[in-house]
Amino acid sequence: MRKLPSLHAVRIFEACARVLNFSVAARELCLTHSAVSHQIRQLEEWLGQALFTRHASGVHLTPAGQSLQRAATQALTTLEDTCQQLLAVPAGETLTLAAPGSFLALWLIQRLENFEHQYPELRLQLQTQGNFHDLATDRIDALVVSGCPPWPHGIHGTTLFSDRAGPVCAPDWPHLLRQPADLNGQPLLYTLSRRNAWADWAELSHWTNPQLHLVRHFDNLQLMLEAAVAKLGVAIAPERLARRELSQGRLIAPLGFTAGPSEFSLCLSSHRLMEPALQTLSQWMAAQAAHEKSFAALPTLTTLT
Repeated sequence: MRKLPSLHAVRIFEACARVLNFSVAARELCLTHSAVSHQIRQLEEWLGQALFTRHASGVHLTPAGQSLQRAATQALTTLEDTCQQLLAVPAGETLTLAAPGSFLALWLIQRLENFEHQYPELRLQLQTQGNFHDLATDRIDALVVSGCPPWPHGIHGTTLFSDRAGPVCAPDWPHLLRQPADLNGQPLLYTLSRRNAWADWAELSHWTNPQLHLVRHFDNLQLMLEAAVAKLGVAIAPERLARRELSQGRLIAPLGFTAGPSEFSLCLSSHRLMEPALQTLSQWMAAQAAHEKSFAALPTLTTLT
């Protein structure tokens, strides 16, 4: 155990030794004159020697007081500087994750509270702008992409889930949809980020001679799904990102979903794979995706005439 006097008393002594006036020191410390005098007396009793000589014009430091002042000033200055440095450092670690806005809004945001509860020492800063170059140059820490491996050199991808897509529409959509050909001439919705989504789905679904009536496009998936709910047309959407609207019954998937070559992956820079915070993020996102796979498949519904 360290043999030290009260830190409170040392702090009062340092103020008194600096200004050589108990009343001025008391005002600086927001204490009464008697409280300051009491602490100095206690400190002198603990040391067994006087620290000040008192006289009518004020106080002066004794040789012992001068020695203690040098030590107290150095110690308190070091303590103050260290505390200021700690205050300047944000609590925990912040990771910048870039991902498509639809992925953030329709998949990640609803799971963010779970992440923060499990890992309170980590914070995710989310943004929609980011690419492989930003990842390689450490402008971002992690990147979610929908694409096909192999990834660029120096980039490591962890598959979250396959990019299964299919037509979705309002439950009371007025046209019966039982096979792809039933979509011929129907008003079709798509997003600008996936201009070829309908053509790709038609090929994967073996829809021969498709008559694609592409009537409306949207900047993001969430707006397109709302348009489908409002019966402005039939949308083409990834199963995972439309799951909330499907489970709530706001949309149905009359023709089910078809797996394509693309997948949603979490990409990291290869030279940072062993960083604990990034390992935690990667393992958590993979676990969230795997847990979702264990749910029973959502029923494929057909609309009524």
